[in-house]
Parts: sequence; structure tokens; C-alpha cells
Amino acid sequence: MSDKPLAPAIDGWHTMEVKPHLIGTQCKECGSYFFPKNNDYCRNPACDSTDFREVELSRTGHIWSYTNACYKPPAPFVAAEPFEPYSIAAVQLEAEQMVVLGQVIEGVSCEDLKVGMPVELVLEPLHETDDDIKMTWKWKPAAL
Repeated sequence: MSDKPLAPAIDGWHTMEVKPHLIGTQCKECGSYFFPKNNDYCRNPACDSTDFREVELSRTGHIWSYTNACYKPPAPFVAAEPFEPYSIAAVQLEAEQMVVLGQVIEGVSCEDLKVGMPVELVLEPLHETDDDIKMTWKWKPAAL
């Protein structure tokens, strides 16, 4: 890896700590959580609040479902070249009990995943620019 500084691929979606967290919001009225951040209106049909607080979401959870991505995603996503299929997991976060969809770390295929498997949030390089290395969040099976 180069000596360039690390930077988030999308500002404000995750922390850049050794043990990263997704950054979401929580409705101050009903307590519902949202990722990515939501500051417009509460998407809970029983709540009409527009008052939110920014929160760090759980960095661990359990696989709710998973699949593979066998096609190169369209722009603005930056895929590695040559494109290699990768696994995607829907993970139910520990504390919030909400499901967040995300890519699984490189080298883990669908054959390695199971519903209910514990996972944790980690950072991996997405791509390199002239100025920095863009980092993104992914799910890593806790057993690895």
C-alpha cells in the first residue's frame, strides 16, 4: 500500500478509527435509527418528527441475508479492475436491530457465509486517487 493518507470514500458515512462505526441518525421523538443519515423527516409511519441526533451505530451484528454481486456496478461506484464478483450481506445491527446492507471483505464468498453468522465492521481500501487512498466499510465474519 502507498504512503498516501487514508480518507473515507464517502464523507460522513463512517468513522476512520481502528474499530470503525457507521454514522447514522436517531429520531429524538420515536427513537428510530437510520443509515445513511436522515435529517429531513422520520421514516417511521407512526412518527412525524423532524428532530434527529447523529449517532455512531453498532459495529457488530448478525447476517440476516446475503448474496453475490456478479456484475460490475455502475458509476459513481468505483470497482476494482479487473472486476471480480463479491459478496454482499444484509446485517442486523446488535443494538439498533436495524438491517444494513453492505459489501463483505475481500476473499469471503457466499459459500463462507451463513444466516445468523456474527460479523463486525471493518475498513478496506476502495481505490487510490492522486491525493489519497479512499477507504470504505465492509462486513467481516467475526471468526476471521
